Amino acid sequence: MASRKSTVDFILDQLQEAGPASARPMFGEYGLYLADRMFALVCDDSLFIKRTPEGEALYPSAPLALPYPGAKPCLLVPPERWDEAEWLCLLAKVTAGALPAPRKKPRRD
Repeated sequence: MASRKSTVDFILDQLQEAGPASARPMFGEYGLYLADRMFALVCDDSLFIKRTPEGEALYPSAPLALPYPGAKPCLLVPPERWDEAEWLCLLAKVTAGALPAPRKKPRRD
């Protein structure tokens, strides 16, 4: 089942204080980006945050789940926590900050 754009828009609205957050469609689902780092996925209208030691320290009780078959386990943030904008922004910032910078793609001439 594909995620609804309204779900992604709501989550992005909650992340406004985290910095320039954006979403990119990916096969009917969405990747969420902060500071050019993909830190989360929205799949089947569920929010999955990439696992980092910093994120797990902030949300130690997080259930782990697979956003899609074959994916690495992620922190599953239930919808009832999406309204906690300050906490969600902090989780996004510490997770994105702990991820490696994206690799530059070589220019094709």
